[in-house]
Parts: sequence; structure tokens; C-alpha cells
Amino acid sequence: MTVPAATPWPSLRLGVNIDHVATIRNARGGGHPDPLRAARIAARAGADGITAHLREDRRHISDDDIMALRREIELPLNLEMAATEEMLAIALRHKPHAACIVPEKRRELTTEGGLDVTRGHDLLADYVERLAGAGIRVSLFIDPDPRQIEAAAAIGAPVVELHTGAYCDAGGKTREQELERIRTGAALAAEAGLECHAGHGLSFDTVGAVAEIPQIRELNIGHFLVGEAIFSGLDSAIKRMRALMDKARAEASGQKSA
Repeated sequence: MTVPAATPWPSLRLGVNIDHVATIRNARGGGHPDPLRAARIAARAGADGITAHLREDRRHISDDDIMALRREIELPLNLEMAATEEMLAIALRHKPHAACIVPEKRRELTTEGGLDVTRGHDLLADYVERLAGAGIRVSLFIDPDPRQIEAAAAIGAPVVELHTGAYCDAGGKTREQELERIRTGAALAAEAGLECHAGHGLSFDTVGAVAEIPQIRELNIGHFLVGEAIFSGLDSAIKRMRALMDKARAEASGQKSA
């Protein structure tokens, strides 16, 4: 009797966020270090895509960076953007592979949480429709909250990216509780027909448990990798992250099919 082979889990993509290469450059002006060079290193090291957040105040990535990345990099570009007419116009002009709509506050150090899709329904629905109409894959950056997942599906967003910051910042039982929220959110997203991504704060220590979640198709990681590059180099940091993701995915898939 022939035993059918186990169906492999979907592959897990790695998007490398290069924002904070630009943060270091902007700290003293000039052109070094160059985010475009970082994107090229990421491509060679095993990244599946490049993520860049063009903020309203241009605190790191600049308009010129977006133009250079779109022109020079063969990997898909994921443009993180606030839901503003300025950012929509930039996205429609450059037509990146993907646009991830994120909440943005001028005074925040980093993105503090997910979009409130339930309250921003009409505005976000309009942006999703206009971006998708231009052939841009749209994702919404949200907390792993069932209400937000349902709202994202209702406005026609094809992708959600679950905010992993609370999980990464927690410890002990609280971390496990936050991880369970991500697991539940990813399952709900898949049931709603959404492609599920995740990101924010992931490190070598926290990525494995998220990579094991079969419904998650892509992780976007940046700040940790740029920080780790100070000690080991960007190429080494990305390769190690890629290996940890792949190992966790493979082991979890094997346990499921055993």
C-alpha cells in the first residue's frame, strides 16, 4: 500500500525592512549608509522582498530612496504608508509590488499598534480599492483582534499583517497569551480568505514560534536585523534569521504530518 506524501505547509517569505539603515544615515546627513546597498545585501542573503516605510516626516526613508529601490531592486518592494492622500499619490506613481497601510503618529518612536479598521472603514475601503485598482497588493497592519480581522475582510483587503510587538515585548505567561492571540488571529484570517503576514519586534529569540504558525505566509523584520548587523554584519544577520524561520517551519510541519 502506498502512503500518500504529506502536503507541505506553505513557504514562509522574509521581507527585510531597511528603514533604520536610513535612520543611521540621516543622523549626520550625507549618503552613508545607503539603504539601496542594504537592499542588495538583503537580496543576496535570502530575503524575498524589501520593506520601506515612507513616513510623513521623512525621518528615515526618503522619496529618493523609494525611487532608487523601485528602479534598482528586482525583489518585490513593500511600501509601508499611512492612509493619506500624499502617500496614496506616491504609491500610485511608483506602483510598488505591495503597499501596507499602517497607523502613523508624528511623535511615536515606532509604530505603536495596529490600524483601527472598524472606525476607519470608509476611508480605508477607498484606499484599498484605489491601490488594488493600480495592481498593488494591499495589506492592512492590524492587531490580532477578531474584530479588526473581520473588518479588514469586509472592506476587501486581500492581506493582513498581524502586529507582533506585544508578543515580542512580553515575558512569561503573558508572552504565551500574546502568541496564542497571533495563532488565533492567523487562523481567523485564513478562514476569512485573507493572506496573513506578521511583523514588528521579531528577533532571533522570538521568530521561531511565529514561523511555526502555518497560516502565516510572510514575516517583515527590520530594526532587529539592522541592530544585529552592527555586531555580525547585515548579511550574517539575515542569513541567520532566514535559517531560524526555515528550521521552525520545517520542524512544525514535520510534527503535524507525523
